Amino acid sequence: MPSYKLTYFDVRGLAEPARLLFHLAGVEFEDKRVDFGSGEWEKLKDKTPFGQMPVLSVDGFEIPQSAAIIRYLSKKFGFAGKTPEEQAWADAIVDQFKDFFGEFRKYIIAQRGNKSVEELEKVKSEVVKPAQDSYFKILNGILEKSKSGYLVGEGITFADLVIAENLETLGKYGFFKESEHPKLAALKQKVYGHAALKGYLASRPDSQI
Repeated sequence: MPSYKLTYFDVRGLAEPARLLFHLAGVEFEDKRVDFGSGEWEKLKDKTPFGQMPVLSVDGFEIPQSAAIIRYLSKKFGFAGKTPEEQAWADAIVDQFKDFFGEFRKYIIAQRGNKSVEELEKVKSEVVKPAQDSYFKILNGILEKSKSGYLVGEGITFADLVIAENLETLGKYGFFKESEHPKLAALKQKVYGHAALKGYLASRPDSQI
């Protein structure tokens, strides 16, 4: 069995789907969490591929970039989709999330930059809301055709984990209300209710993102 070490900040963020994959597969790993204010990241930064996190180490072999990490783990653990076509759809859904996250991130940056309430509302209404409407429409359309309740095929894939975690974050920022989006809420509840994830989800550190 390989030795796995996942290094990321002490938040859910872009590393959480990878953490969920380990728990889903029942595979042990070192969950290395770096405190934002400790100065530890500044010491690690120049030693990591691309100078960013998350980073997955597999027997010392380092893999950067969150999407590359979850795709690698999902294929290794059997959660990438059962056919090449399902794998392509899971990839496409995650790529769609990345497109949306690029827009949503503008709100996070504005918030952390201590922008005024007026400026935040402008970003919210002119940038995030239109992007979210398109994003949710696509996801709802996929779920309307799903017989399993998952986004791809008959079982859980890394795409479900990515979207469920994003919905959790959007909820914490006030952009997602389960009562207004029942199909998306059902997907999140289905993922979070998975027997292999319940223990971890009940005990993991809470974070807004």
